[in-house]
Amino acid sequence: MWRDLLPVGRDTGTGGYRRYAWTPADTDCRAWFRAQAESRALTYEVDRNGNQWAWQGDPTAGDAVVTGSHLDSVPDGGPFDGPLGVISSFAALDELRARGATPTRPLALVNFTDEEGARFGVACAGSRLSAGQLTPERARELRDADGVSLAQAMEAAGQDPEAIGPDPERLGRIGAFVELHIEQGRALDLSGDAVGVASAIWPHGRWRFDFTGEANHAGTTRLEDRRDPMLTYANTVLAARKKARLAGALATFGKVSVEPNGVNAIASLVRGWLDSRAADEATLAEVVTAIEQAATERGARDGVDVRVVRESFTPVVEFAHDLRDRLTALLGGAAPVPVLPTGAGHDAGILSATVPTAMLFVRNPTGVSHSPAESAAEDDCVAGVTALADVLEGLACR
Repeated sequence: MWRDLLPVGRDTGTGGYRRYAWTPADTDCRAWFRAQAESRALTYEVDRNGNQWAWQGDPTAGDAVVTGSHLDSVPDGGPFDGPLGVISSFAALDELRARGATPTRPLALVNFTDEEGARFGVACAGSRLSAGQLTPERARELRDADGVSLAQAMEAAGQDPEAIGPDPERLGRIGAFVELHIEQGRALDLSGDAVGVASAIWPHGRWRFDFTGEANHAGTTRLEDRRDPMLTYANTVLAARKKARLAGALATFGKVSVEPNGVNAIASLVRGWLDSRAADEATLAEVVTAIEQAATERGARDGVDVRVVRESFTPVVEFAHDLRDRLTALLGGAAPVPVLPTGAGHDAGILSATVPTAMLFVRNPTGVSHSPAESAAEDDCVAGVTALADVLEGLACR
């Protein structure tokens, strides 16, 4: 499975992945998922929001145990973020069958669409739509860098954009959702464990900062006469680092666009996207407010207008304690399995508001993620499959 999926959407120049939602690479990933489902005689279906499902047992019976993740990527992302969870779900099902374990509850594998939000700017779009955390109207109007709307992209890929929206009936049939994911940090590497259980996800969000100045000639305009939004943007990037460090939080400007984007032109508009995360919502709010204030104050000095738009927000997620404790008991063995929080968002975090959810992490020896350098040892990946199979057997088979 890994060898079949590995070339899809990989850029030969960078070695990273560009599997953006509703693109040809995404279509190839979706075809791979369907082929894996059908080769195992699973009931395959696509829901109204484009999420893919593969069922063993009656999909309508209720109290289902579901596992899976996503197949899309960030720009030049690594091979494990998302796909490891989907591949492991199929491999864990194979392991259950090899053990002769017979599920007494419906079992489903899922590929959530557009988890990374790399193309349209909203993370976990597929699960957010299903959970009612993203309105169909806003979703259809989202646009990529080329001005293509989400509705247009879905339609071009054969999915009906008019059908998207909340799916409470489907989510109501899920008794538990367990997502396996590469750890996006080094906690397991430092503890010496191959697999861990998630305790919580930090609250996090994305904010767009618009810095509007005045375009002018770089070679003839006096420094004193400039309204240069790049200066305000640069100062805001530095302020974000300082405010986050003082609060023990995280703040990153990782995406920027410039107009008119000419070497010999003073910019008229700079847009920067802030990703910020913290251990609690109050700290996160304080950090973002402080960054916005720093931007506004600097903008006043530079003659630049500053506008801030919150594009997405996910509150703190405390995974269901009873399900989390069940996983730690199933995986405990001779030594307790580590339980750790994460600053990364996941579909499991979105579903947690309406569905009992839990997560398994697989060791990442370098802690690098969202990069072609992302890695995991084969033995650790196999340990993750075994752990997931143990969890599914414990939850669905007895």
